Amino acid sequence: MAGTSKPATGNGQRRHPRLPWLLVLAATGTLPHVAAATGDQGLETPGTPYTSIHENDGAGCADTPPFAEAQANLPDPFAVPDGTRIATRGQWRCQRQQTLRALERQVYGWKGPAPDSVTGSVHPDRIDVTVTYGGRQETFSARLHLPDGPGPYPAVVVVGGIGGIDPRLLAGEGVAWIDYLPTQVGAETGSGRARQGAFFDLYGEQVRSTGTLMAWAWGVSRLLDVIAQSDQRLLRADAVAVAGCSRFGKGALAAGAFDQRIALTIPIESGSGGVPVWRGLAGTGAQPARSAYGEQPWLGDAFGDFADAVDTLATDQHQVLGLVAPRGLLVLDNPHIDWLGARAGHLGALAGAEIYRALGVAGNLGYHAAVADPAHCAWRAEWNAPALDAIRRHLRQADADDLPIIAADPAPVRLEDHRDWDTPVLR
Repeated sequence: MAGTSKPATGNGQRRHPRLPWLLVLAATGTLPHVAAATGDQGLETPGTPYTSIHENDGAGCADTPPFAEAQANLPDPFAVPDGTRIATRGQWRCQRQQTLRALERQVYGWKGPAPDSVTGSVHPDRIDVTVTYGGRQETFSARLHLPDGPGPYPAVVVVGGIGGIDPRLLAGEGVAWIDYLPTQVGAETGSGRARQGAFFDLYGEQVRSTGTLMAWAWGVSRLLDVIAQSDQRLLRADAVAVAGCSRFGKGALAAGAFDQRIALTIPIESGSGGVPVWRGLAGTGAQPARSAYGEQPWLGDAFGDFADAVDTLATDQHQVLGLVAPRGLLVLDNPHIDWLGARAGHLGALAGAEIYRALGVAGNLGYHAAVADPAHCAWRAEWNAPALDAIRRHLRQADADDLPIIAADPAPVRLEDHRDWDTPVLR
């Protein structure tokens, strides 16, 4: 029997708060997708107000290096480097950017400079991408599967092409899925730190210390570029999700965190380097940080300095979840395999949910780990309901339940045992 907890506003009611965020985002310069009636603003595509037309809205925020003090508890996601805390939703834009930069510096590595150009095409069976930078050019493709009925369709980018959402569920909701092979842009080269793939070949030494998870995220962003540039008769650029399982779940989370155009992020059984917080891994049987760093070059080289002392990181993975806010986030987990770190994943989700709660959108983050089947990366019937709510809420912009937080028994973790900060109500 599952132990169940919900975010502060998650009580099974059908909610989809929108207007307050439209006002906040307009005031802070974050331009959401809005209805076609506002085409005079240059935003012709209908869609959810939680996504942006920009990959990163905070790029112009001042850069202040994070504190480097060791802390055993989870870092305060609302604290700024000068010791104060943010108090308004408008301040979240630059607070998010400070967190993003700290994660690039210490965990993932740099996503790289903007390409000189991104071109390509959306065909009924594939998406072709060509990226140029500094006189170099790289290409890659992804397979496209369309549901029955007329388009344009929402779409889910399935990182790795396996272990994502049940295609029958997507087809029933009129959602396309994109099989994206991320090793084209960031190869898995083994326990060494060698870098191969389109991302590294394009940018060369500038990104030589970046991990492959960020390279995979970069590839998702370039797919989004091509979809946005298309006539959108097949795919809607404002209704794209990303999902993946295991190491591809780590990549899906990175993609959703580092691109604000993604409407919904679904990391599945992501393990260490994904949803589980680093500070919650010890003593649980989960993959240790040093092992996650060494198994593949998933994480940036800088993480090697923290792998044996994660309490010295300026951030933790709950703040990666916070980068996704206020957009949709559904974490699906497996408590039967200790190596996957579901207890630390539950803790990460609880802490990440506090960021959503502070922003007034608690129902946009969900976590579900109460599953009977222990098989890794197998889709479970228990996940159908939250997945459908997430799809309807964030891809179809339809009425749907708040996303719940449902942990597995016997002993759900307590966030209060792992933090020394409270959650503000951001004005």
